[in-house]
Amino acid sequence: MRVHFHDDYVVPLPEGHAFPMRKFRILRDILLREGLVHAEDVVAPPEAPWELLSLAHSADYLASLRDGTLSPEAVRRLGLPWSPALVVRSRRATMGTLMAAQAALEQGIAANLAGGTHHARHGHGEGYCVINDVVVALRALARTGRASRALVIDLDVHHGNGNAELLAADPGAFTFSMHGARNYPLQRPPSSLDIELPDGTGDDQYLAALDAHLGTCFDRARPQVAFYLAGVDVVAGDRFGRLALSRDGLAARDRRVLEAASRRGVPLVLVLAGGYARSAEDTADLHAQVHRQAHALGLG
Repeated sequence: MRVHFHDDYVVPLPEGHAFPMRKFRILRDILLREGLVHAEDVVAPPEAPWELLSLAHSADYLASLRDGTLSPEAVRRLGLPWSPALVVRSRRATMGTLMAAQAALEQGIAANLAGGTHHARHGHGEGYCVINDVVVALRALARTGRASRALVIDLDVHHGNGNAELLAADPGAFTFSMHGARNYPLQRPPSSLDIELPDGTGDDQYLAALDAHLGTCFDRARPQVAFYLAGVDVVAGDRFGRLALSRDGLAARDRRVLEAASRRGVPLVLVLAGGYARSAEDTADLHAQVHRQAHALGLG
């Protein structure tokens, strides 16, 4: 499987910051060490052009991001300190998702070892999400005629409010978000389909909900490509998650999504989304689960 990664995905953060920035490099190393990908499969994306980012974001927001003139309130809402390195990182990660989507259309499945920044909205970033990479990639594919219908499968524990807002009026996009009912964010524009789960939801209840709705999403979307936001903050013990999946439950979730796309012949784009386990190492290992399942299924 072709995966997309750049060393610029990791940028310095203040000591004690809650975001596990090191997870991106650790994940790359896990995949190489376990033979899930080979060195030649790892592609380094360039920085996405600013014009491309305007497919999702306002000119004012992009200018303030480029020039470092975000207000203190905008930085607080983003949750990450502005820096030139953060801007480069966000542009590369966005391009990584677009390149993964292009590779998936050619090969059936591909991944970005970042992305899934589903809280970034038209006029601002929030919740550690600077640029909405999936929306940029989805619209770039549509603009070039590569894929006019897309399904966004968002299984991060947090509602994909940025995806929902940005794609609400897009007739070619179907957004599915299955998330914690009492978690961030408080304001939730409606997705095409939202499924809310109570705190403490475990494997059986979670997988039953996924089984009840995943096939319907494919049927309704009739997608030419699907983006899978495979957030691992649904696992028990996650600092921000409040759900209770086991590692086996996470593997079963990922396997269901992989099989559903493969069975229908829908190209699948894997992106990370969130995860806040006890350490960056634990978080990266959970992110590797979807790649282990893809390998076990003979995909990629």
